[in-house]
Amino acid sequence: MLSWKRALRPLAALVLAAAIGFTPAATASAAPAAAPTRGWNDYSCKPSSAHPRPVVLVHGTFGNSWDNWLALAPYLVHRGYCVFSLDYGQLPGVPLFHGLGPIDKSAEQLDAYVDEVLAATGAAEVDVVGHSQGGMMPRYYLKFLGGADKVNALIGLAPDNHGTTLHGLAGLLKYFPGAAHLLNTATPALADQIAGSAFLTKLNEGGDTVPGVQYTVIATKYDEVVTPYRSAFLSGPGVKNVTLQDLCAIDLSEHVAIGLWDRVAYHEVTNALDPAHATRTTCASVFD
Repeated sequence: MLSWKRALRPLAALVLAAAIGFTPAATASAAPAAAPTRGWNDYSCKPSSAHPRPVVLVHGTFGNSWDNWLALAPYLVHRGYCVFSLDYGQLPGVPLFHGLGPIDKSAEQLDAYVDEVLAATGAAEVDVVGHSQGGMMPRYYLKFLGGADKVNALIGLAPDNHGTTLHGLAGLLKYFPGAAHLLNTATPALADQIAGSAFLTKLNEGGDTVPGVQYTVIATKYDEVVTPYRSAFLSGPGVKNVTLQDLCAIDLSEHVAIGLWDRVAYHEVTNALDPAHATRTTCASVFD
């Protein structure tokens, strides 16, 4: 039987979002289907002196460049940022649901996209904000594809930096002959994200971070996808690890909600983007 706290998590997240008009329905009306990226992905946007770096948003597994960001992108645009988002990890014949291809290849797509954003905006660097796989995959770009020279900060919302056990379900693969092979060939990104995978071993070998990049991880203790939730955290210079409930004890957002509509988490994102003007993040941040 579910505990009362766990049963109420989705409801609490929706109530928290509804209190400030950011339920999924409200965000959809702010960004109509006919123009899902209105207000962001504007290649005529030039960064201001207050916010000199464009922000690149990186969606999670099964997400895409607009549905993951119907709340956060307008939130940042309203605060004066040039905001961009990409699609990556597409599989042939699978529309809308992206982030499924091999993660090293997805990092190559991010590499090319950052170059496009820098060329369009004239900026020297970008800041990257990612949800779930989107907060982990850019680390491959930073570490192996020269991204550290083009990225000032990486901010992850519930990133699976050290993989996930999916509450132990990944360990069951060994009991089903052929299951791991099917997982790897059909959806390589899922296989790459299992704790102990060859991809994650390579990514984390020799340290979690690279010099010159500031890292922020915002995790929720109610994460049911990245398990245990502390596996999201990084070690190394320039790292700030944050547990959402340390900022707002009554915030019950889980893995999806922290990326899709949690304005407590969003306030902490803006602090990481502009630490010189950071303000305290509390439960009242939903009203900012």
